[in-house]
Amino acid sequence: MKKLKIAFFEIEPWEIDYLKTRLKEFDLIFFEDKLTSKNLKKILDVNVLSPFIYSVVDKKVINSLKFLKYITTRSTGFDHIDLKACRRKNILVSNVPSYGEHTVAEHTFALILALSRKIHLSWERTRKGDFSLDNLTGFELKGKTLGVVGVGRIGRQVVRIAKGFGMKVLAFDIKKDQKFAKEIGFKYVPLRYLFKNSDIITLHVPYNKKTHHLVNLKTLKWFKKGCYLINTARGGICDTTALLKGLKQGIFAGLGLDVLEEECFIKEERELLTSTFKKSCDLKTVLENHILLNQPNVIITPHNAFNSKEALTRILDTTIENIKSFAKNKPINLVKIRQK
Repeated sequence: MKKLKIAFFEIEPWEIDYLKTRLKEFDLIFFEDKLTSKNLKKILDVNVLSPFIYSVVDKKVINSLKFLKYITTRSTGFDHIDLKACRRKNILVSNVPSYGEHTVAEHTFALILALSRKIHLSWERTRKGDFSLDNLTGFELKGKTLGVVGVGRIGRQVVRIAKGFGMKVLAFDIKKDQKFAKEIGFKYVPLRYLFKNSDIITLHVPYNKKTHHLVNLKTLKWFKKGCYLINTARGGICDTTALLKGLKQGIFAGLGLDVLEEECFIKEERELLTSTFKKSCDLKTVLENHILLNQPNVIITPHNAFNSKEALTRILDTTIENIKSFAKNKPINLVKIRQK
């Protein structure tokens, strides 16, 4: 039986070695660049295509690849793939539904702990040889109330970690999993109630029209005075003006931000590591020009919550599983291609 021929685009050198070791039974071809009309000519006989988000798999590409049967994108999103054209050609499409929920949840608590125990201020002081404890008194998480906005894959992990610290948890989500709430021991409440009654609020919702500026000058009045706000989701969920006003008025005792409103538009976290993104967006300039950066009670990390060795490897592992399952005629993680 002829080996399946698979083409990978936007691939990093370390990923090539990883995939070669685990996909020995297939005929593999790798491109560090995105898919273009030039390199398309080199893959006309492939059966499987594995792109990332900058490789546009449109109708022209699909019609050119006469032997293509399957696309497995190494991303959660699939806007770069013409699904209707795939349906017409009976080409299946899979994605990576999730890969960083544990990583982002842990980073969320890294920010919470850094603020609660003033780790950043302690570190800066000891670097200068000053071991005094003035103004470094922190607070325990045990018994505090954590408000989790968005209880999806990441939010669920945050809730579990919070319970491990002995925290009380309030949650807001448009879809309520009461079985999970009962099992873990938390309750769903209206957003306004959550803001008013939480010592720490952490955001884990997607960015869309409904969540744009969820934290704004109006909702700022709902927050409990002296609370802490953590955002590892998307910058646009918070109005920067509201954050600054909240700090000035003492509504926020501190902020832990992995994302900023002024960031370049990001679809997939992994694209931050690609050369294409680095050419189009200078995060250093964004950070340097940001007024929040110089606030002593604000910790900013450079959209790094997703960036763990395990999370990045999980993308490849899921892609490998997708390919092997397709080869056995048992495809997994299929993207639903709607009929007209």
